[in-house]
Amino acid sequence: MELIISALAAIAALVFVWILSKDVLAHSPGNEKMQEISHLIQIGARAFLKREYMWVSGFVVVIAILFSIGPRLMSSSIPLGWPTALAFMFGAAMSALAGYIGMSIATRANGRTTQAAQDHGLKGALGVAVSGGAVMGLSVVGLGLLGLVLVQYIAKGDSVIVNGYAMGASLMALFARSGGGIYTKGADMGADLVGKVEAGIPEDDPRNPAVIADNVGDNVGDVAGLGADLFESYVEAIIAALAIAVACNAAMNVESSALTVIPFAVAAVGILCSIAGVFYVRQFGSNNPQGALMGGTYISAIATIVVSGIVIYFIGEEWHRGGDTYNRMAPFYTTVIGVLSGIVIGFMSEYYTSSKYKPVRRLAENSQSGPAITVTDGTALGMESTAIPVIVLAVSVIFAFWLGGFYGVAMAALGMLATTGMVVTVDSYGPIADNAGGIAEMAGLDPSVRKITDNLDAVGNTTAAIGKGFAIGSAAYAAIGLISAFLVSANLSEAKVSLINVHVIAGLMIGGMLPYFFSAQLFRAVSKAAFRMIEEVRRQFREIPGLMDGTGKPDSARCVDISTQGAINGMLLPGTIAILVPPIVGFSLGPETLAGVLLGTLVTGLLVGIQAANSGGAMDNAKKYIEEGHFGGKGSETHKAAVVGDTVGDPLKDTVGPSINILIKLMAVISLVLAPLMV
Repeated sequence: MELIISALAAIAALVFVWILSKDVLAHSPGNEKMQEISHLIQIGARAFLKREYMWVSGFVVVIAILFSIGPRLMSSSIPLGWPTALAFMFGAAMSALAGYIGMSIATRANGRTTQAAQDHGLKGALGVAVSGGAVMGLSVVGLGLLGLVLVQYIAKGDSVIVNGYAMGASLMALFARSGGGIYTKGADMGADLVGKVEAGIPEDDPRNPAVIADNVGDNVGDVAGLGADLFESYVEAIIAALAIAVACNAAMNVESSALTVIPFAVAAVGILCSIAGVFYVRQFGSNNPQGALMGGTYISAIATIVVSGIVIYFIGEEWHRGGDTYNRMAPFYTTVIGVLSGIVIGFMSEYYTSSKYKPVRRLAENSQSGPAITVTDGTALGMESTAIPVIVLAVSVIFAFWLGGFYGVAMAALGMLATTGMVVTVDSYGPIADNAGGIAEMAGLDPSVRKITDNLDAVGNTTAAIGKGFAIGSAAYAAIGLISAFLVSANLSEAKVSLINVHVIAGLMIGGMLPYFFSAQLFRAVSKAAFRMIEEVRRQFREIPGLMDGTGKPDSARCVDISTQGAINGMLLPGTIAILVPPIVGFSLGPETLAGVLLGTLVTGLLVGIQAANSGGAMDNAKKYIEEGHFGGKGSETHKAAVVGDTVGDPLKDTVGPSINILIKLMAVISLVLAPLMV
């Protein structure tokens, strides 16, 4: 019954996706010039996705073959085989489909948002942008949950097969996030450093050949990439709870219990409450976009708490594990812990990255001393911002474990992720608003239109920072749940995973190193892509007659191709590292060492992820605060210093920070899939 209800909730999300898509496409795409620009962005985004998916499919096929033939090569008793391989491929395919649907509508919503701003003002533009973002958000939860329900039903609850579905989603997320991040930052840095700093032309100026690639990057990084990231977290939070529930059922000598029902029920509730949040934003966003977006987020969260409490009250039951007895309402209490901790982490991300608050304003003021101070203070700000989120997560994990053991920790992760549909909606809205402003600039529309889109974009910067904070916090929760499930599946007792076990200590050291090594490869990839972009933009300004005076036409397609190739090349090594480390460590050094690696990666990855996201977000918004007219405004030495700081912060917030989330989760889920081989 729980599978039927969850499937109906997922289908409801997909029906709403169809309705919102029709609504977006019914709006006017604007004049011929606007349609041309929007079409170029669509072509670039599709071209990147096609090439990215082709490369990822190669990894998927190879791993699926290994899953299929592994039992024959090693031992017929190994619980892997073609069913796990199929689930793995299905998980990757569903994540890819969600990304394709979301980005297809997002790249069509941008020009329509611009036209709506011109025709209907702020409310009309907000409605189109939110609808476009909601297509991505509800595609993530609808396809994610529906795919999981199908796998759970066909596999009859076999945890090894179900874990394969999560691993497929993780693999797709890693390449989508890292590849999209490299793409967008290579293009953005090239456009800013040559256009703004060297040529002295405005952002989104049609003379800049890298502008189209930059707009494409907003979509492949912050729409498709974020969607794949939270698709993975969402699915894995449910699966971690299910895996631990199966272990609890086995300990109680029962085939099933409420523990296996509750994760599906909470996920279904979260979807319906996210839909309600989208309705709220569309209805009440006329005068205060940020208030409406945050209001929709909070309404979704509060409604999820209330309805989940009612559901668990009726279906919950006591359970036992390791001699401990847990209250029937413990899953509800831990779900609330997850929801509230997500809100706190989101607010702290907003505090450290929004120009409404002191940290960013102080950073903008200090930029008067030059770019070195901008970068130094921005880095310090990000480091400082790790304190409260990490403390909140630590305390939340302790209370969740006290209330419900490892199952309680997994339910806290699911509580934070239950409203993923609304969170991705709010975050995906940002790139649509950003693209809308670029189209208004490139199409030469009245400044009043750009003023409206800039208002929406400013809100989008804040929501993007909140989304990134939510993503890293949920990644930590999901990883804790997956690591807990791995320890259970690999039969690792507390005595084996001990700080006096030299294998665990060695694993902690290796795991602590990995986020830094992984980040270095991403930084290098962005640098290479940006260098090629900078050289190409300089060449076009130098060689294309009349480009600077507006009579020549830039070769935007060449810039799009450079970004695409740079992203594809740059994502392969980091992705391979994340895939190979768990099997190499687990089979050569043992599951205890692998447990240490996972814990070490979680701890340092959490810190690096928060610091990178918030340092980059703060430097970006400090630049925008100066552009509003503070401390000299656009064109001043302070502004130039902030632009340099922003170019340093961009790969931090949009490439390294988000990709670290995936590293943490992918390594954990691969370990969970391989755990039966290590027993």
